[in-house]
Amino acid sequence: MSMPRHCFTYGSLMCEDIMRAVSGHAAVHEAAELAGYSRHPVTGEHYPGIRPQAAGRVVGVLYRALPAAAFDRLDAFEGTQYQRRTACVALRDGTEIAAETYVFRPEFARLLGAGDWDFEAFLRTGKGRFEAQYLGYARITR
Repeated sequence: MSMPRHCFTYGSLMCEDIMRAVSGHAAVHEAAELAGYSRHPVTGEHYPGIRPQAAGRVVGVLYRALPAAAFDRLDAFEGTQYQRRTACVALRDGTEIAAETYVFRPEFARLLGAGDWDFEAFLRTGKGRFEAQYLGYARITR
């Protein structure tokens, strides 16, 4: 039996309801930050991708102790544009913890827009459209 792992999210999965629907698991979560990466909007989509950037910093949410089945569902949801990697994230108190996160694959980098993805704008205008339009939910139930 595999040990539960943590997951750092930085886009639509920062919303607890979306994370629960996708992962099939309600998890304890808290604010966290990932250094060495930058977050960008994906062209034509409501969600972002991250890529390595030495001076970068991404604010997000850490979900603790997810079971392997949750990662199977997350892998299917994220699809081919993302690769799951283990990274070190910092909590508000400065504690660092290893977590899985999904990094945009270099072969799709041309799809990343300039600037940072705006979570507050997503909550205001993009979340409803994301939930209504995104087909990724269907991939997790197969």
